[in-house]
Amino acid sequence: MSPDRRDPSLLQALTPLLFLVLALACAVYLYADDASFGANQIGLMLATGVAALVGLRNHIPWQEIQDSLVHGVSLAVVPIFILLSVGALIGTWILSGTVPVLIVYGMELMHPAYFYPASCLVCAIVALSIGSSWTVAGTLGVALVGVAQGMDMSLPVTAGAIISGAYFGDKMSPISDTTIIAPASAGAELFSHIRHLTWTTFPSFAIALVLFTIVGLVQGSGGNPEFGNLAGQLREHYNLGWYLLIPLLVVFTLAMLRFPAYPTILLGALLGGVFAVLFQPELVVALADDPDIPRPMALLSGAWRALFEGYQSDTGNAVVDDLLTRGGMISMLNTVWLIVCALGFGAVMERTGLLERMVRSVLKKVKSTGSLIAATIGTAFGTNVVAADQYMALVLPGRLYQPEYRRRGLDPVNLSRALEDGGTITSPLVPWNTCGAYMAATLGVATLDYLPYAFFNLAGPVVALVMAYTGFRVLRLDTSGGKPSAGAPPPATEAAGPGTAR
Repeated sequence: MSPDRRDPSLLQALTPLLFLVLALACAVYLYADDASFGANQIGLMLATGVAALVGLRNHIPWQEIQDSLVHGVSLAVVPIFILLSVGALIGTWILSGTVPVLIVYGMELMHPAYFYPASCLVCAIVALSIGSSWTVAGTLGVALVGVAQGMDMSLPVTAGAIISGAYFGDKMSPISDTTIIAPASAGAELFSHIRHLTWTTFPSFAIALVLFTIVGLVQGSGGNPEFGNLAGQLREHYNLGWYLLIPLLVVFTLAMLRFPAYPTILLGALLGGVFAVLFQPELVVALADDPDIPRPMALLSGAWRALFEGYQSDTGNAVVDDLLTRGGMISMLNTVWLIVCALGFGAVMERTGLLERMVRSVLKKVKSTGSLIAATIGTAFGTNVVAADQYMALVLPGRLYQPEYRRRGLDPVNLSRALEDGGTITSPLVPWNTCGAYMAATLGVATLDYLPYAFFNLAGPVVALVMAYTGFRVLRLDTSGGKPSAGAPPPATEAAGPGTAR
């Protein structure tokens, strides 16, 4: 570390962020929906350069900045492998008939009037069971998007319902990474954290279900004639049966048993390839598209192609072919590019002290307990925007705000809940965040398109802010019982406030 290293000024801290906002605005203006196919990545790389120049100006050695890039991008290694595996899984599950059979069953069981709330609820239950929003989106979510297309429902609203349910379950599940990381970052106990979460999470989820119900009743279905016989067309094209759901059950079982996400999803993708060879051999041979090789090799080639290139449907119906032509690792490469650039920017912003400088400026203006919680929520969301990583949005504000909560006599569960309300559930609302990029790539709906309909993710921070400023369910440390035991949070009592009973 350079001995004459200088602390950044607030203007220096804001300069890369303002540059990024300007660059992204220009990208959207010039390229509209295509901005994420390269233009946004250029903006992020240039903003990273601006942050690095500020660091050099403050006598931070280039080697240290370069090391931060290596560390920042290393955080994306596992998410990138998960993302590539999900691409492979989508390709083989469409080829094998797993996704088509889910679409057929979904169309037979669901009515347009309650499709959105039902989708939200199903995703919530499954995510609560397995603790992973990404797994739910990459499996059930893909099928529900197909059902929505078949029923002529809105894809942005469907994606919003899937994400709302997936993040409710992810946020409340004791086996979710974020649910474990948030209290660890705040110094709170896991199950105390989950109990405290219910006061903001359940009202937010109830609001989301009501809104999805209203949208479903008002919107209904237009009954697209091109999708009118989708179930029949899928039955003609595939050999469908309940046994094609086995790969889905295997993935969910492994997830519930706490197997790591990457090998679980990759195994699901490989199992989809095996099922494709067993139950859809003609489709596999057709996908190989090489009449000069023996049939066994053509089966291997077709299944292999689905893993890296996805499935290319050729039913003769353009709309159905558009629905089924998806997946493959190659379909995720642009998202990988976006994630790498975004995490590089966030890493340099953190290593040069620019993120911490912005947080210190916020803390200077915090007076009341309500404003402290609001600042925590805002900082967690801002870290999602700047650092582009959900985990960093929990760990960094947790580390920076923990002393202030302790100084004010606030129980750490207040901090851990604010981290989840501002960090966990807002991550899929940022297009270049790892979660936002993943959801857009997996569900095939742009982040800014589904954002207005991610009702749970939008309502959560609002409900949390209302409770913070009213003092409802804000817990204070109980100092009357002596020093708390090491390694466990001290007992807590509710802070006085409107509607609060001691």
